[in-house]
Amino acid sequence: MNGGNAAPVGIGAIHCVLPDERFPVDKLPELDNLPREEADFARGCGIHTVSRFTDEATPAGLAAQATRELLDGADREPDVLLTVGARAPEVLLGSDSGHIAAEAGLTSAFSFVLDGLGCTGSSAAWALARDLLLAGPSRQSVLITHASRPVSLDRVRYPVTVIGDGAFAMTMVRGGRPVLRAHRQETDGRFHDLFRVDYKSAPWYEWREECRSADRYRFELALHSQQRLARMVDEVLADAGVERSGIAATLMQNVTAPAFRFYESFLGLPVHPVCNRHLGQYGHLGAMDVVLNLDRLLADGELAPGDLVLVLNNSPVAAWAVTLWEV
Repeated sequence: MNGGNAAPVGIGAIHCVLPDERFPVDKLPELDNLPREEADFARGCGIHTVSRFTDEATPAGLAAQATRELLDGADREPDVLLTVGARAPEVLLGSDSGHIAAEAGLTSAFSFVLDGLGCTGSSAAWALARDLLLAGPSRQSVLITHASRPVSLDRVRYPVTVIGDGAFAMTMVRGGRPVLRAHRQETDGRFHDLFRVDYKSAPWYEWREECRSADRYRFELALHSQQRLARMVDEVLADAGVERSGIAATLMQNVTAPAFRFYESFLGLPVHPVCNRHLGQYGHLGAMDVVLNLDRLLADGELAPGDLVLVLNNSPVAAWAVTLWEV
């Protein structure tokens, strides 16, 4: 798992950027124009406020800010800048990762975007970063960054969640803590077009995300998620040689309060309260959710060296990931 005698790979540092403003969900301007079912969903999903930057803030700019602030005072650049794709690219035929690198002042890091996995992109990114470090002895660090902003003017993503704003940057390094002990990830391409934005036939301010079938999301994809994650949790724990009783905390992405109860019921693992707290305060932050939850859990001081944290992540494009970290 860790490349023979090579030092295990873990987290070097995490830096999260969140706005000072939190806007009440029940005062979102789009609620008055939504069908009643969609408005009721937004009000009842467990999100009380959403974090909100000014309209001028862009995903690339926020990711660059998180990167600059994380690296402030560092004696060298990361070898790789891995950007988890935003909900929409800044430009077509351009390079969002190149934009972030330039704005963050990076000149030597190889930059690229990991895309098409939705929320699960952050989990896939830290696994890929681990592999890049193990495969290249000359590499010292991989920096992962991402920013959450709604793809249109609306923040309500029915029937999934309500979108908030935020950004993070984190590094993966040899000898970092927590250590990435085990990881599994899977995708199912049959759900590739369950959600879409028709961006070619309308200006950006008229974009609206469409779900082709709310029932397919709620039932068929939910059943797949239940089956996949239950199996993947067992596989990850078997890979690491640990029992469920050895898990100190379980984290996942913050979508809705009922989603937490759904996963707790079939996994038999309580979702840590930090997830529900962040859901209520910030809304859904896309691929940032699990990073923020892990960062704040570690900062709270309730875990001891050697404790195990299980992180679940999945997305409506039918991507799933399970990661076991050792503090």
